[in-house]
Amino acid sequence: MHFGPLKLSELASIYHAQSFLFAILFCKVVSGVETICLYNNEYWMKKKPQKIIGSRQLHSSILHADYLEKCAHLRTRKDRFEVGRAMRETCPRADHSQYQVDWKKRRDPIELLIESSQGRIESLLPIRYGRMATSPFAFFRGSAIIMAADLVQTPDTGYAVQSCGDSHLCNFGAFATPERNIIFDINDFDETFPAPWEWDLKRLAASFVIASKHNGHKKSDCRAAAMRMVECYRERMLALAQMPSLSAWYDLLCYEELIDRSRDRKFQEQRRKDLKKAKERDGLTEFVKLGHFVNGKPGIKEQPPLIYRDERYHTPEFQNAIMAGIEDYRLSLPMDRRVLFDHYEYVDTAIKVVGVGSVGTMCLIVLFFAAENDPLFLQVKEARQSVLEPYSGYPPFQSHGERVVFGQRLMQSASDVFLGHFIGLLQNKHYYVRQLRDVKVKIPVETFSPQEMLIYAQKCGWALARAHARSADPAVLSGYIGKAKVLPEAVANFAEIYCDQNERDYNRLLDAIKSGAIQAQPG
Repeated sequence: MHFGPLKLSELASIYHAQSFLFAILFCKVVSGVETICLYNNEYWMKKKPQKIIGSRQLHSSILHADYLEKCAHLRTRKDRFEVGRAMRETCPRADHSQYQVDWKKRRDPIELLIESSQGRIESLLPIRYGRMATSPFAFFRGSAIIMAADLVQTPDTGYAVQSCGDSHLCNFGAFATPERNIIFDINDFDETFPAPWEWDLKRLAASFVIASKHNGHKKSDCRAAAMRMVECYRERMLALAQMPSLSAWYDLLCYEELIDRSRDRKFQEQRRKDLKKAKERDGLTEFVKLGHFVNGKPGIKEQPPLIYRDERYHTPEFQNAIMAGIEDYRLSLPMDRRVLFDHYEYVDTAIKVVGVGSVGTMCLIVLFFAAENDPLFLQVKEARQSVLEPYSGYPPFQSHGERVVFGQRLMQSASDVFLGHFIGLLQNKHYYVRQLRDVKVKIPVETFSPQEMLIYAQKCGWALARAHARSADPAVLSGYIGKAKVLPEAVANFAEIYCDQNERDYNRLLDAIKSGAIQAQPG
């Protein structure tokens, strides 16, 4: 074994004393030698996979954290801040502005897109590419696999968190908790996986520059939005670092309070209107939109090509697979949630095309009824390998559905009461399950003015910091970030550079469509 300043016996005592799930990578990793990862309450001894090109610091940093040798009650907040400050030695904050492309080694973006389409529903791929071709912003939202391959070449501290994996600004929003509070949080975890905390921050910053440019904002406004997000991430992380662990864990962003705190009256009025509309959409409202009765029997209305039934729908094999999937999903729920789920009876299912990046993956809506005028729609989404997994170096989960559910429950302040997972009988695909809508408020970022974008950047920065603090020590991250503008300036620089890269990749897609190498259609 090859370790840094701490021995294996010390790692064991340290791990059991920790209050956070992901520890700093204390071990020095040399190519081909064994190492220890502290992950998900278990030790993992593994050889570094040869396929991992991983981030430089992730595999080489040695962090001196002598304070961990102290008893927990003797560890001061100052100690934890100092660990973060020490990370500046191996990864200076200004280095995050770097994005230097080795054009000989960079994977062709079109090849990566085609690779990510393998195993998807072939007939839906033209719709996927058609949606991505509408603008550089739409392309960015559907190309997380490209940016993941680029991020691994950028500097990072080597400090891992449970990462969203696709933290662009459209993957944040408001929704209802089981207690019926309306909170603002990350709402998409298809790509969640342990990874350096900077990757989420850089993708989110880039998305603000790209979205602002899409809205016709000045270059200075685009940069200001990205900087505001990072500054608010910094502020929230510092606030969380001052809290007791339980207080930081319970922290949430009340959406209605966020609206009230905004100084922009137009923004307030529009958000309240959107929230009121979302609250009025219950299961019965969804059924009016998506369902109908045929000969007295309820079912889902087909609306091809976006809502349709699988051609195998009426076969015994398909129906048996549905019932088996429902039972396996039920067993993934906590015992008390199973009692609630058992109130409902299965009625119908159909394929529903959603999003940009998800188009072509298997996505179903499933209709249940508990009683007259009491319908429930669940969304069943295929979970594939995270785009971060080839680069992260952490061990995989038993299934990709389990990975999504774990990441969502860990990062969100409150999660869907019906969140679960299963592996399907047909084609052995992995799935996760949630409610189709539960007072879900979609944020119309495409209409935002520069001022509204700044307000929204604040909320997203706060939400990402809160999510990261659940799997990391916020004092360590806050110690690294500091109070100066070094990191916000650096990440904003990166975001501007990556905006240009994204446009070059987008033009490559348009060229591929024009040449016939890729088929695209609107949808």
